[in-house]
Amino acid sequence: MPESQAAADKKTSKPDVPVQLIVFRLAGEEYGIRIEQVKEVTLTPEIARMPKTPRFVKGIANLRGDIIAIIDLEERFRLRTANNEPVTGVTYTMAIEAKDYTIGIIVREVPQPLSLSAASIEKAPEFIQDLNINDKYIEGIARVENRIIIVLDMLKLLTPEEIMQLRPKATSSAAAERR
Repeated sequence: MPESQAAADKKTSKPDVPVQLIVFRLAGEEYGIRIEQVKEVTLTPEIARMPKTPRFVKGIANLRGDIIAIIDLEERFRLRTANNEPVTGVTYTMAIEAKDYTIGIIVREVPQPLSLSAASIEKAPEFIQDLNINDKYIEGIARVENRIIIVLDMLKLLTPEEIMQLRPKATSSAAAERR
């Protein structure tokens, strides 16, 4: 290999930095979220359904005093098949905290922590990204022994329009003046 090619490869390779993921299953496949994006994992609280929300939004719930939207990623990613029943029974909710909002993600099993090197997360091929989402929410694909884990960037999962639907409505200044 020419020296210039070896130098270019070295520049593009990721440093061997440890990465902490929270790993969970959706429709039999493993997904991971960087631990710094997960605020907490808890038993799913009672969910109140909300009108006029996307199908994947199961409703809202009170999570330690905060009202958050609860999302079913199997529906969001269109992974649910006829054999794959809707989420029922005991489930867990991962609270994901972004700058402007907190959402809950429903999972069927207790999510597990996993530590791996950043070098083991490969860039996701363009063809597997959702064409309806402007930002790429699949950060990469991790290979750990004989496992393949799809690593998600939860901060890019929702479109700006979806985020606006999930945020509580701000009171207008005119309404505030009338009080």
